[in-house]
Amino acid sequence: MNCKSISLIAVILLFSAVLFTPAAVAAEPGSKQILVTSPAFGDGEMIPKKYTCDGEDLSPPLQFSGVPAGAKSLVLICDDPDAPVGTWTHWVLFNLPPDTKMISEKIPASATLPNGAIHGHNSWGGRKIGYGGPCPPSGMHRYYFKVYALDVKLDLPSGTTKKHLAKAMKGHIIGQGELMGTYKRQK
Repeated sequence: MNCKSISLIAVILLFSAVLFTPAAVAAEPGSKQILVTSPAFGDGEMIPKKYTCDGEDLSPPLQFSGVPAGAKSLVLICDDPDAPVGTWTHWVLFNLPPDTKMISEKIPASATLPNGAIHGHNSWGGRKIGYGGPCPPSGMHRYYFKVYALDVKLDLPSGTTKKHLAKAMKGHIIGQGELMGTYKRQK
């Protein structure tokens, strides 16, 4: 392979990373802090294998407290900013009821859940919805489980991307919090 080919490949990879990296959801002034925890792992701790591609790839249990009064819905986004192609979205779930205190382990990857929550599109191929666990190609990665309280219920379909969700959320975030777990592939 010559230098020209390598340069062209580098440009294509860089363009792909920019084009396909989902938008970040920015903190909004005045939003209240939501406490996000998990009985499976603590903030900054290693995510257990069963919640990853090396295990059963189950969604982990999560707990929320401090959701502000006036919330009409909750949003959950899990992403990995350490992915080599840019931020990788592992889970998008929106229109959770505002009184949700816990998301159980092993949430099914159905378009709509019994409580009315809707799955969005993650970064796994084939327009996959639902949870796709940590599966870093190399090294230790960080996984942020972010919860947002909104003053509206969103009128978006299943399969909505993180980018479109972030746009719809803008100006409606009244509370937010996150839990960060780490993972490195097990050999």
